[in-house]
Amino acid sequence: METRIAVMGIIVEDKESVGELNALLHQYGEYVVGRMGVPYRSRNISVISVVLDAPNEVISSLSGKIGMLKGISIKTVYSKMPE
Repeated sequence: METRIAVMGIIVEDKESVGELNALLHQYGEYVVGRMGVPYRSRNISVISVVLDAPNEVISSLSGKIGMLKGISIKTVYSKMPE
């Protein structure tokens, strides 16, 4: 199956949703190339970037599920590399 490289930018404003977020990322772990989280303490938020190498459908599914979590914003950027 063809895969694409994508970066998810995630902002966590509600710490109560972190458990659900981590569970989703763990569920899709086979597609995760790497992840970096930065706590922005003075603003009481966390900023997370996740790099994926996965089929389009998988990236869209994960992005949609994360986007439905309370207090979490997400944007996904896809590489222009050929599939």
